[in-house]
Amino acid sequence: MKIEEVRTIAKQHSIKPNHLSKSELIKTIQTGEGNFNCFATAYSGECDQVNCIWREDCFDAATH
Repeated sequence: MKIEEVRTIAKQHSIKPNHLSKSELIKTIQTGEGNFNCFATAYSGECDQVNCIWREDCFDAATH
């Protein structure tokens, strides 16, 4: 997902994107939604959150 899309989602949750990185912003959104702020922690391709909208980006970020 592109950073602009993430910023749009943040704004929908009344979160100001400011100068947060993509990972920081996603974690802030996750926390605001009442979810675990686990973005980029799915090492070895393992994650039980199968319906997470960040899943694909999460795996990509975890390998970098």
